[in-house]
Amino acid sequence: MSTPPRFDRGHTDDLLTFLAASPSQYHAVANAAARLEKAGFRQVQETDAWDGTYGGKYVLRGGAIVAWYVPEGAAPHTPYRIVGAHTDSPNLRVKPQPDTGAYGWRQVAVEIYGGTLLNTWLDRDLGIAGRLTLKDGSHRLVNVDRPLLRVPQLAVHLDRSVNTDGLKLDRQRHLQPIWGLGDDVEEGDLIRFIEQEAGLAEGDVAGWDLMLHSVEAPAYLGRDRELVAGPRMDNLLSVHAGTAALAAASAADDLPFIPVFAAFDHEEDGSQADTGADGPLLGNVMERSVFARGGTYEDRARAFAGTICLSSDTGHAVHPNYAERHDPTHHPRANGGPILKVNVNARYATDGAGRAVFAAACERAGVPWQTFVSNNAMPCGTTIGPITAARHGIQTVDIGVAILSMHSARELCGADDPHLLAAALTAFLAE
Repeated sequence: MSTPPRFDRGHTDDLLTFLAASPSQYHAVANAAARLEKAGFRQVQETDAWDGTYGGKYVLRGGAIVAWYVPEGAAPHTPYRIVGAHTDSPNLRVKPQPDTGAYGWRQVAVEIYGGTLLNTWLDRDLGIAGRLTLKDGSHRLVNVDRPLLRVPQLAVHLDRSVNTDGLKLDRQRHLQPIWGLGDDVEEGDLIRFIEQEAGLAEGDVAGWDLMLHSVEAPAYLGRDRELVAGPRMDNLLSVHAGTAALAAASAADDLPFIPVFAAFDHEEDGSQADTGADGPLLGNVMERSVFARGGTYEDRARAFAGTICLSSDTGHAVHPNYAERHDPTHHPRANGGPILKVNVNARYATDGAGRAVFAAACERAGVPWQTFVSNNAMPCGTTIGPITAARHGIQTVDIGVAILSMHSARELCGADDPHLLAAALTAFLAE
């Protein structure tokens, strides 16, 4: 393995800014799009006819973004190089009838999204953010980024066995946050408040996709500030790195392929949505790009056959307090560089040929890398990687950054690793 480059504090500083500004997947794709716009990309609408012009383009659909850069002179059968990620994170989401409460407390009814660590949402100051749909069909982002709600834990005096028998949470009864006092539940109270926060008139909102988030800012951690703690690293860390890599690739000369960045919603609940990796979005974009450049179905088949995707998602660093839960010969460490994720039962899409692709990208970037594999006695998670490989018939490799506290409201990684991942992704897309 090569010696890692000097830590790029600027990249990680920017990641902290991105995490703080992206409390929902809708904010994340808006922020990614704004960064790509600065790099010269332009948005195209799926409902419009596409032309065969060269340059950077992107499509937004809900909480998903697909962006690509067509080099000048690219043939219709030019293959793609894809970085894939996801924008959603496990959290608490507002129900359709959110106003509830009891015993003098006003509460908000929430539903649990994804495989979140429930206890990490207790006794934490929470804000609310997401997307509003207005009566005219337009959308408005909203972010109440101040202490507004709290899920209070039961006092130890009323649960004497909590420290010996463990915390037991009922997903329906114990996770409804409080946000005020009052004996009467007022229907429409929360949405009226949200309309005011968004600068809208009462009754403007026809629908909403709202979720809670910790208002504690991302921060450096540790004696030497060598760690980063923050929310939604799974998987906005990869969204941030992929956006930076595509912007850098768009400045490269004579690319023999078309670099793509695709960030999907709904990975945490199975990817089966029109904005998920199991939907048609990525395939439609690639096919339409081929056809817009005058290609045929044969060109489309040739392009897909030569395409490679790096599916970038977080993985598990070895936990010092639970080392027995990890594979005894594979111990990814913080600041050890990006990880190659392997599972022979296709929970990850990596094979030997994919290993070679990833190793070559890391070598070109001059960054170290590590390998992750699950303990045989533990179930293995999965990613958009196998879905992308199977749906589109393209070679896919699963990679990412090793973190602790995955699916917590606040996760932890090495401060060097975000930059090292971005450098490897840039080498993959631009060289």
